[in-house]
Amino acid sequence: MRFLHTSDWHLGRSFHRVNLLSAQREFIDHLVATVRERQVDAVLVAGDVYDRAVPPLAAVELFDDALHHLADLGVPTVMISGNHDSARRLGVGAGLIERAGIHLRTDPAGCATPVVLADDHGDIALYGLPYLEPALVRETLGAQAAGHPAVLRAAMDRVRADLATRPPGTRSVVLAHAFVTGGAPSDSERDITVGGVDSVPAEIFDGVDYAALGHLHGSQAITERIRYSGSPLAYSFSEARHRKSMWLVDLGPGGALAAERVDCPVPRPLARIRGRIDALLSDPDLDRYEDAWVEATLTDPARPHEPMPRLARRFPHLLSLVFDPERAPEDPLASYAQRLRGRTDRQIAEDFVAHVRGGRGPDEAERAVLGAALDAVRASQSEPAENAAPAETAGEARG
Repeated sequence: MRFLHTSDWHLGRSFHRVNLLSAQREFIDHLVATVRERQVDAVLVAGDVYDRAVPPLAAVELFDDALHHLADLGVPTVMISGNHDSARRLGVGAGLIERAGIHLRTDPAGCATPVVLADDHGDIALYGLPYLEPALVRETLGAQAAGHPAVLRAAMDRVRADLATRPPGTRSVVLAHAFVTGGAPSDSERDITVGGVDSVPAEIFDGVDYAALGHLHGSQAITERIRYSGSPLAYSFSEARHRKSMWLVDLGPGGALAAERVDCPVPRPLARIRGRIDALLSDPDLDRYEDAWVEATLTDPARPHEPMPRLARRFPHLLSLVFDPERAPEDPLASYAQRLRGRTDRQIAEDFVAHVRGGRGPDEAERAVLGAALDAVRASQSEPAENAAPAETAGEARG
C-alpha cells in the first residue's frame, strides 16, 4: 500500500507579513496531483493543519477545498490535530466527514481505534494520535506520570494492545504529533516543553511498521520507520536550507518499507545574509539572492543610516533586518546575548532568580513552582477560550 505522508500545513499563516495563502493553495493542488499521478492509496496528515486554534475564514475555505478534492479522488485520508489546532474545532463533523473517506482523529480517547485498510497482502491498521498535551490528557489515558513521554507511552500501549487483537500479519501505521529525540528543530515550532522535557524517545514507537510524524518543520528520518515529513512551506528563515517535501511510503508484505521524497513547490527561495552594510550592497556573490526573500543581519559596530530602504533597493524582497554589531569579547552585551542563546524559557527564568538574589538560584520547591507556571501557560495556549482574540500570525512570530 502506498501512503503520502505530509504534515504542518499551518493554513492561515503568514511569512513576515507576506500572505502565503496562494502558496498554500498551490501546495494543496500539488498534493492532489501527486495523489492522482503517483497512484497513492491513502494520505496521512500528521497535525497542525491550521496555524492557530481560530483560523481565518480563507484558511477554512482552503481546508474545505482540500477535503473535497481528496474525497473526489476516492482516496482515504487520515488526519490528526496538532498543537496549533483546536482539536474540538477540527473534529467537528468527523463522523459525517468519515463517510467521504476523510478520517479525522482529534480525540485522545480514540487513539486505539484504527482506520483499517486492506491490500493484496492483508489489513493495515492506521492509528491517529492527536497532539497530547500532558496536563489535559494524562487522566484520560491513565498515564503513570506527567510529561510527554508518559502520555505518549500510555497512548502507544493502547495501540499495541489493540494491534495484538488483530489478525496475524496485520501491518500498522501510527500518526503522531510530537518532538522525538534526535529530531532537528527550527525556529518556527512552538515550544511544547513540559516539566523541563519536550522530547520523547523513538523507542516509544516500537512495534509498529511506520510512524508518520508531525511537529518538526524539517523533513527527516529518525529511523527508517520513524519519519517527519516537515512543513510544505518555510515558515521562518531558520528553514532557509530545508528541502520542503512529502514522503511517499510503500508498505509491503511483512512490513517491508520503501520511502521516497516528493518535493513541494517553492514560492520564493529564502536567503540569510550577514555582514556590514557596505559589503552587503556591493558583494557580487550576493547577486543570486536578489529575487529571494531575504533576512539581512548587519554587523556594523554602529547602526547605519536608513539601512532598510538602502538594502531593499538591491534586495526588493527583504523581509527581516537583524542587528548584531561586532563587539569586543569582553563587551557585557555580547556575553549576555551568548548566555541567552539556546536556553529554554525555564532556564532563563531560573537564571533571572539567581541574578536578582546575587547568585542564589531557586531551590527545588521554587523550581517546581516555576515549571508548573510555565506548563500552565502552555496548556492554556493549546485550547484557548472560545472568545479569545486571534493570535498574531506574522512569520516572525514563533509558532
